Amino acid sequence: MSSSDECKLNDCSSLLLKVTTSSFTKAQRRWRIAYASVYSVRVMLSLAKEIISKRGSQHPSVISHLHPYVALQIEPSSSKHWSEIFLSSSSAPKKKLVQTVKEKDLVSLRQLGGVEGVTAALGANPENGIRDDAQEVIKRQEMFGTNTYHKPPPKGLLYFVLDAFKDTIILILLVCATLSLGFGIKEHGAEEGWYEGGSIFVAVFLVIVVSALSNFRQETQFDKLSKISDNIKVEVVRGGRRQQISIFDLVVGDVVFLKIGDQIPADGLFLDGYSLQVDESSMTGESDHVEVDATRNPFLFSGSKVADGYAQMLVASVGMDTAWGEVMSSITSDNNERTPLQARLDKLTSSIGKVGLAVAFLVLVVLLIRYFTGNTKDDNGQQEYIGSKTDVDDILNAVVRIVAAAVTIVVVAIPEGLPLAVTLTLAYSMKRMMADQAMVRKLSACETMGSATIICTDKTGTLTLNQMKVTQFWLGQEFIEEHLANRITPSVLELFYQGVGLNTTGSVCKPVSGLLPEFSGSPTEKAILSWAFLGLGMDMENLKQKYSILHVETFNSEKKRSGVSVRRKADETIHIHWKGAAEMIVAMCSQYYESNGLIKSMNEDERSRIETIIQSMAASSLRCIAFAHKQVSGEEIEYEDDCGKTHQRIKEDGLTLLGIVGLKDPCRPGVKNAVEACQSAGVGIKMITGDNVFTAKAIATECGILGPDYHEESGEVVEGIEFRNYTPDERMEKVDKIRVMARSSPFDKLLMVQCLKQKGHVVAVTGDGTNDAPALKEADIGLSMGIQGTEVAKESSDIVILDDNFSSVATVLRWGRCVYNNIQKFIQFQLTVNVAALVINFIAAVSAGEVPLTAVQLLWVNLIMDTLGALALATDRPTKELMQKPPVGRTGPLITNIMWRNLLAQALYQIAILLILQFWGESIFNVSERVKDTLIFNTFVLCQVFNEFNARKLEKQNVFKGILTNRLFMGIVGITIILQVVMVEFLKKFADTEKLKLWQWGVCILLAAFSWPIAWFVKLIPVSDKPFFSYLKRSRIIFTMVKQAIYHRKPLPAILELDVEVSLL
Repeated sequence: MSSSDECKLNDCSSLLLKVTTSSFTKAQRRWRIAYASVYSVRVMLSLAKEIISKRGSQHPSVISHLHPYVALQIEPSSSKHWSEIFLSSSSAPKKKLVQTVKEKDLVSLRQLGGVEGVTAALGANPENGIRDDAQEVIKRQEMFGTNTYHKPPPKGLLYFVLDAFKDTIILILLVCATLSLGFGIKEHGAEEGWYEGGSIFVAVFLVIVVSALSNFRQETQFDKLSKISDNIKVEVVRGGRRQQISIFDLVVGDVVFLKIGDQIPADGLFLDGYSLQVDESSMTGESDHVEVDATRNPFLFSGSKVADGYAQMLVASVGMDTAWGEVMSSITSDNNERTPLQARLDKLTSSIGKVGLAVAFLVLVVLLIRYFTGNTKDDNGQQEYIGSKTDVDDILNAVVRIVAAAVTIVVVAIPEGLPLAVTLTLAYSMKRMMADQAMVRKLSACETMGSATIICTDKTGTLTLNQMKVTQFWLGQEFIEEHLANRITPSVLELFYQGVGLNTTGSVCKPVSGLLPEFSGSPTEKAILSWAFLGLGMDMENLKQKYSILHVETFNSEKKRSGVSVRRKADETIHIHWKGAAEMIVAMCSQYYESNGLIKSMNEDERSRIETIIQSMAASSLRCIAFAHKQVSGEEIEYEDDCGKTHQRIKEDGLTLLGIVGLKDPCRPGVKNAVEACQSAGVGIKMITGDNVFTAKAIATECGILGPDYHEESGEVVEGIEFRNYTPDERMEKVDKIRVMARSSPFDKLLMVQCLKQKGHVVAVTGDGTNDAPALKEADIGLSMGIQGTEVAKESSDIVILDDNFSSVATVLRWGRCVYNNIQKFIQFQLTVNVAALVINFIAAVSAGEVPLTAVQLLWVNLIMDTLGALALATDRPTKELMQKPPVGRTGPLITNIMWRNLLAQALYQIAILLILQFWGESIFNVSERVKDTLIFNTFVLCQVFNEFNARKLEKQNVFKGILTNRLFMGIVGITIILQVVMVEFLKKFADTEKLKLWQWGVCILLAAFSWPIAWFVKLIPVSDKPFFSYLKRSRIIFTMVKQAIYHRKPLPAILELDVEVSLL
């Protein structure tokens, strides 16, 4: 028997002894005896296997096939049997594993064989992952479930139909329709009496169905976008190859790579990694970061975020088996988010509604008084109310008709189409922005972006392509040509291999086919690995076998460097390596290597020459990365904290500079045009980067952020530390001038955003790192990067730029302005209808005792202007003109003077025409009263159709420009006209209309079309930029001041001072 076998038996006997003598609970003792039995069987089997192999048995497979009957394997085995392990014991191992991870039960984990035992039992390999095979993935999904959770079903169409019935106005109309239907049938019989009440029913039904369909469509749209935003990409290794997959395709047994800012995609176990700290606040509510390692706490929870370090994780449970899945399945997604614009429109709707209620109430009172005083006549010209002689049913029928007319005025007056228009335009723009590489996470960002006055942008990957390539290499003060790397002495090359291959979060995968290797990691890491592998001949596999990693300091945007301490296995010597921003690494060095292996002291002259080399590289738009090394003793990398606990650290001074590489990252094509477009739109562009000031200036000049007139003393370029050290007053004074901030930290970016907001700017900020989250949240619009952005940054942002391109940021700005402009178009259109309908009905009711438009006709107008009008005007695409106007800013009025000019001109024209038709239409056209009422209704509807064209352009006189590109607009106008013809010509009893002759149609069209030349001439009238209501506000304040002066005898100078203050408002 070998010594290893004796050890196994001794371990087994000692384990049994502990079980029988220790004070365990009954359940614990039972489990440990079972575990010991399994372990003993494993040892016996391995001994039997060894004996049989020694005897040269011809049937070794007999023993090898015994293991499927074990409850859960403890020792590593071939992955082809992993399914048999779980199938052979029903779902017990699976449940045990899920519960162990959820409860962070270390004892149970050890009983399962520790992380190694679970990895083997799941058929995974820490290095190669699971097999890269579709059948393998399907098999695991069938056994362990998919990485999805059960969501409550989305709201159906019926929900929105029922929701529409909650509107009080609709309910009143339905009651009126019911009463009208009952009285009509009683008076005229079932064949004739149902028309009026039935017509109101049908009209109300149409309004409800169209509104419900619109809301249902938007709900479906938002649900689709929500699914897209939840589809996170996860980096795994399958079949020995690192690759990105959807979080929904993750399966139990997958090996996942985690880095700073990642969201943990499933519950799992720590396999390997360094300095891993996790933010579990989303699960536990605790704000302190949790350290995760292989011994004390190897458990990782889905939904948590990686705060520091990097690691490999074994997926142990997915979907509904995770704690996060249970939580998320109980949460209903709520798309009832009210954006700032919607809130403003709610106030506007409320104000207009109050005016409408007042007018409707007056109309109701006037009509009731006129009816009960005998001033109204029926269809036959007879007096309707003749006191006690009038039948009670006739009285009730008349009152119901009057109430229905008054309620319908309220329906027309309340612009419920405004919120619908906002929802429609936001949903439409969200869908289009998705095609333009921008995914909206928060609805409010769509409209707020249109008001942006400043965009603070990153450099790498946003203004540049993020396709790094090493183009320069300096070893000490010697420039090394690409083909002269063999001149470097082997000892220095070996140190470079260590500094590149061991101090990295990237990896090199050699394909079996002999093609070029695959490099993974960040663009910077991939460029450096590619350079070292292909240019210096580095062998990653050989390197990892020769060295063991002791401690890692991960890179982040604050430190701008990463470090590692390693032990050479051959001689047990310890080496530390630092890599990062060149000037920071050089500042940590006191010596430097030459290509022949000699180490030279770095005095002030030498340091100055090396710094000049860095500056010249940076001025050529190169990102400069330096490498430094030092050999240390074991004592130098250890220290004790206040509690006496030993920790490892990496020495940061007295280092020897290995070399400096310059990475070229070219500007994106079209970025200069995008910057110029934003600047011409009055939006300032500020570049905030972690690169040094020379690189930053070179890129900013190339992109057009810094103009040709830039000079050093202008204050347009600062470093983060300089900006940080300004006094608050200095910062506020200089922040508008700054165009480039180099060597900035996330705190500097946050500080700049806060200063700009204090100065009244609407600020948009781009960010990709975890540390950018505070600035993204603080900004009015946070724009995260879809490719390089961490999950923490994406969750903190409002919009995700899917291609990391600044041109897409400019597109988002254009769409934001388009949303705001579309809403203004619809407001102008709707208020024109509101003003005209209210004034016409009120004047007609007071003077003639009747309203010219019936309840059904007003509901039809309401349908045209609310739903169809919103669809027509809220779906215009962005135009170039939008980017030629200054930004609206934070306090711009929603209804501008230009809109007031346009809508008042059209409303006055419509009122004049319709009142002329109301009072003199019969005599002018020699027609009956019913034909006159039909002419009024037809002209009013056609006026709205023609006015829809006017509303397309608020300022431009040519309202037909680009009309053919908006097919939806033309389609809705066509449908409206067709339905109007049907209403007038074929639904005589339903709409209470009379058929019109061809010349009468011509008159209606001519009167309506006259709104086009009116709009053309009105747009020639100049208007003040000062908001219309500010004049009323000023007049009210001056009136108050004059009153105070009269009653309280205030001196005139005080009044004049106040007047100056008011004028400044």
